[in-house]
Amino acid sequence: MRVVLQRVRRASVAVDGAEVSSIGLGYLLLVGVGHEDAEADAEQLATKIVGLRIFRDADGKTNEDLASVGGEALVVSQFTLFADTRKGRRPSFLGAAEPGRAAELVEHLATQLEAAGVRVGRGVFGAEMAVDLLNDGPFTVLFDTRAP
Repeated sequence: MRVVLQRVRRASVAVDGAEVSSIGLGYLLLVGVGHEDAEADAEQLATKIVGLRIFRDADGKTNEDLASVGGEALVVSQFTLFADTRKGRRPSFLGAAEPGRAAELVEHLATQLEAAGVRVGRGVFGAEMAVDLLNDGPFTVLFDTRAP
């Protein structure tokens, strides 16, 4: 699985001009699923994301985790994280998992975050979404469960 985590002051998702989900302070998580990904990958990512200490403490250092700041997460599927741009000018998405399996694993990540006590908003899998966010920092972290 691949996740682009952005620390945000707020984020929301709209479909056809109607907002479907929003969060305040927390993480926008753009999530891509590959062919080899499994539930264990989502569980590993959830644990890592919940424990990640990238919020500022009283001294301005990045020492606080999501729970300590009362943060939320907005989970948005994004198969384009598996784009292969090595050939030509049009990306290939053959590395992305088939939609049914990808939807299951994106939802599994969201439910694992909720099980850890995080309020989770969700995008709409497979929909053309408009994602609005106010970056905090900006602070962006990349995760790839298949990276060496």
